Amino acid sequence: MVNRRDMLAVSGTALAGMMMAPRFTWGGSIIPQRPGVFRAGAFAQDITPEHFPIVVNGNFKPVYAEKALDPLHARCLVLDDGRGQIAMAVVDSCVLDRELMDEAKRLASGMTGIPTERIFISATHTHSAPASVGILGTDPDLRYRAWLPGKIAEGISKAMERREPAQVGWAVEKLPEVVQSRRWIARPDRIKRDPFGELTTRATMHPGHRNPDWEEPSGPMNPDVNVLAVRRLDGSPLALFGSFSIHYVGSAALSADYFGIFAQRVGELLEAGGEGQPFVGVLANGVSGDAYLVDYTLEKRVPFDKQSIAETVANAAVRAYRRIEWQTWLPLDMRECELELKVRPPKTEWAKRVLADVEAGREKADSQSSVYAREQLILADMPPTRKLKLQALRIGSLAMVGVPCEVFAITGLRIAAQSPFEHTFTVMLANGYDGYLPPPEQMAMGGYTTWLARSSCLEAGAEPAIIATVQRLLDGLYDGKRRPQRPAPVVPYAAAVLASRPAIFWRMDEWNGPSAVNAVDGACLGTFGHPTAYAMPGAQAPAFPGLGKESRVPHFVGVPFTAPLPDLGRAYTVELWFYNCMPNDARPVTGYLFACGAAGDRLAISGTARSPGRLIFHTGKDLAGAVAGQTDVPLRNWVAAESWHHVALVRDGERVSVYLDGRTTPELTAVKALPARAETIWVGGTAENNDAGFEGRCGEVAVYARALTAEEIAAHYRAARG
Repeated sequence: MVNRRDMLAVSGTALAGMMMAPRFTWGGSIIPQRPGVFRAGAFAQDITPEHFPIVVNGNFKPVYAEKALDPLHARCLVLDDGRGQIAMAVVDSCVLDRELMDEAKRLASGMTGIPTERIFISATHTHSAPASVGILGTDPDLRYRAWLPGKIAEGISKAMERREPAQVGWAVEKLPEVVQSRRWIARPDRIKRDPFGELTTRATMHPGHRNPDWEEPSGPMNPDVNVLAVRRLDGSPLALFGSFSIHYVGSAALSADYFGIFAQRVGELLEAGGEGQPFVGVLANGVSGDAYLVDYTLEKRVPFDKQSIAETVANAAVRAYRRIEWQTWLPLDMRECELELKVRPPKTEWAKRVLADVEAGREKADSQSSVYAREQLILADMPPTRKLKLQALRIGSLAMVGVPCEVFAITGLRIAAQSPFEHTFTVMLANGYDGYLPPPEQMAMGGYTTWLARSSCLEAGAEPAIIATVQRLLDGLYDGKRRPQRPAPVVPYAAAVLASRPAIFWRMDEWNGPSAVNAVDGACLGTFGHPTAYAMPGAQAPAFPGLGKESRVPHFVGVPFTAPLPDLGRAYTVELWFYNCMPNDARPVTGYLFACGAAGDRLAISGTARSPGRLIFHTGKDLAGAVAGQTDVPLRNWVAAESWHHVALVRDGERVSVYLDGRTTPELTAVKALPARAETIWVGGTAENNDAGFEGRCGEVAVYARALTAEEIAAHYRAARG
């Protein structure tokens, strides 16, 4: 196995078209000198409004609150390494735009002397706080908006005043059972209409429990509970800054939602906050643009509320806190830059027609279409570009990134994968608000998070442009000694495959495309289709321990992976793992797993054409001459161990054998003339890219220039089963 890092493949040409010369501001020194004592101060500034009723963000229609159920805060932390300070504030608000945050920073800088480029502010994204910014059908409360920046600045100033000598450290806990994807991929025959009347919604939110119209989640989740903490020299807790990636829990207004309960509970669990020793708990929102709490693979919802979730996350944060290796000093540094991106052109003519229908009574004024029509005209009056403020800060070997968008989980994972720091996490809705940030492959699948409005307006290539710019910030923060890259573990299955000397072995565990790495030689080979959902859970422990604890594979969305094929001669073998998400009664061929050459060999799961749900083999387009297997390969059944299958197609001259799930008896055999030499291979589809593209997950694809024996194939499967 070649040691490598998963890197993002973003071409220079593509970036040139997306980015407009980022302007960088460099603050502090990158040399971790130790000139003095490390100090920290924290303060929770009350920002509960002083007037009611007040409008609330987070809904299509305006909602008004008559009172506060619990107080809202701007929870502030100032760190000082003796060379300078960094301030962080997490505000109980749905979103805060750049103008408001810049004003808070300007005021705070005047009070404290901390440069504005060393102040990091984010919103929690509670959907039960006053509207400081207009989104969709809700306009801001201008009185609260004008009052809020001064209160945030006051909180930062008080945190600065409270600085005292401290120890600092960080740790990470994981809660994979809590964070779930709310964005799912629809079956190709169940695509929904968007508010503009077009059939574009291949993926969207909240499909319902085991809804047969939907396949699987559209992206991986980030389960990390990140904890940065400071304590006094006597060991008493001073502050804990956490980050977790769920969108919110939900509460009646006004409320800080679970973020506020976490702040209280984490202090109680740490037995912090004694007389003269105040403690501040903080919870920022991580990368939750596509995340929530409901597991839609279950038959029904598991009950939860803001109290129970806060309790779970607070306990995880305390477990991480207990593992911290405390330091009396760590270097601080912070960088920021401005990145200008294009805004997608608004649909103004469509909007005018819809609003004319509203005026004439043919369309409801509060319908989804009318809300989005209003958004088009608002966007038309705004500049055609947005200037995003991106920030990155370091605390020793820990890095934190701030992005002013609702960031998808995979984006945070991509940033961490290529960071030079030991651990890197991303906080969303930081230093502004520029809407959802779907990766390009997610933008192509449509859905609510892509629908054009102030809540989702950036160009399709915004995500890779932001990642590339953040990478420059992180590289600038690092002190020149790159963190040694740990070699990727060679799991037993991969070792068994490589021992059989394949010509090509795509593990397909990339964080994104366009290419996949051939594990035989480390070269990038082949191209993923668009769209593809990357880095989804593959077959793994406990059912398949030999594939590792966290194997990742792509979810094919009807478009195949394509690669050049070496000359394999008269004999070859292709083996792979697959997980089918398309019902076998939906179309003639449920989905092609593998094809080579326009007139070459093809392996598929059959549909209504013949032997539904069984493997079939044929050459070229001659489906009538297909040979079917004996075993049903049904739609996934939500039990991962039963849904994954291993298949190997072996051609030895004119004889073809297909083996399923490690059995030494062939699933099917056929005698087919050897086709002309194929120069291209497709995984998850065919040359025609027709309506039989594979819908589901596929990975660990190996191609051999010889016919493997049944025992060799069975040995590979046994290696996966452990």
